[in-house]
Amino acid sequence: MNDPIPLTTPYLGEEEVEAAAEAIRSGWVAQGPRVAEFEAGFAEAVGAMEGVAVSSATAGLHLAMISLGIGPGDEVVVPSLSFIASANAPRYVGATPVFADVDPKTFNLTAGTIEQVISDRTRAIIVVHQLGMPADIQAIRSLCEARGIEVVEDAACAIGSTYRGEPIGSHSGHVIFSLHPRKLLTTGEGGMITTSSGLAARLRRLRQHGMTASGFERSRADRVIVEEYIEEGYNYRLTDIQAAIGIVQLGRLDEIVEQRRKQAAFYTHSFDGLRGITTPADPSYGTTNHQSFWIRVDDDASTTRDGLIASLGARGIAAKPALMAAHLEPTFSGHPHAPLPVTEQIHRDGLVIPLFHGMSDQQLATVAGEVIRVAGA
Repeated sequence: MNDPIPLTTPYLGEEEVEAAAEAIRSGWVAQGPRVAEFEAGFAEAVGAMEGVAVSSATAGLHLAMISLGIGPGDEVVVPSLSFIASANAPRYVGATPVFADVDPKTFNLTAGTIEQVISDRTRAIIVVHQLGMPADIQAIRSLCEARGIEVVEDAACAIGSTYRGEPIGSHSGHVIFSLHPRKLLTTGEGGMITTSSGLAARLRRLRQHGMTASGFERSRADRVIVEEYIEEGYNYRLTDIQAAIGIVQLGRLDEIVEQRRKQAAFYTHSFDGLRGITTPADPSYGTTNHQSFWIRVDDDASTTRDGLIASLGARGIAAKPALMAAHLEPTFSGHPHAPLPVTEQIHRDGLVIPLFHGMSDQQLATVAGEVIRVAGA
């Protein structure tokens, strides 16, 4: 192939360029009015009361742990089948991550897999909507609320996904999104916490060194404000340049989700009946934004997962293992965990193939054709 097909590419255009330039020309490039506008627009888009912009989804997870008062001696149930940040967040506050297994169809924690590992030390669950596939939040919340356990949603990949007809982002007190370039919406780096009004004020304070008033708030005041630092905080702020890009990106959300779902439907139809290949499907309770399109190369396939990745790569088509298993990484060597058979199987046989806004019909057909050629041999 002369033209390689990337795994993904961000959907950025001249509107984003002009928005960033206008922020620079305004002279206010740090956290300021555009961040506030972006927060409000994001919250409205997902049906939440408040949005709190942060420097990354990882920073958002860290602040969620602090906000909930989680610390040494506490346990937080997390999926091992997730990017390492999900498991690292409890460690940041001295708590212990406890790995639970996942559902083989959604790649997500379930009430059943969580119940197997909770103890009298469990303070919270980090539910990851993996690759944009919604988890069954209501079932998980029902389990946790009866036991006084907090639910944090790691929705890094899930902007535009839905649960029971409503956008992901309004079902829990801390829902954390990523704005990394691999996600549907991007500001280069960045994250957003959607939350209630009661929690937002403290989260904003924590993201800016624990100070009681930001520079933007002081600049708008009609009196002298001397900020105080009333607790330990962090520099987890988003800039107005990034927020300016995010505001434009937010206006593209419906268009992006619609196209990705159409692209995913093409792949699903193309691979229907292909022996040894499993594709994702919406659960009965929600819809996925298809942040990535994953397939599983099952034991009865005519190739292996790594064999398929190599064959695609030889044709200039990017592909990679779908998800890591945190408990198998050196940083968690020796960390105790329950048996995780589904996690380890998906870790071995899952891969993601190209899917991005603006991907042409010809590119889709080329990728699908190569998967069929190799897997159907």
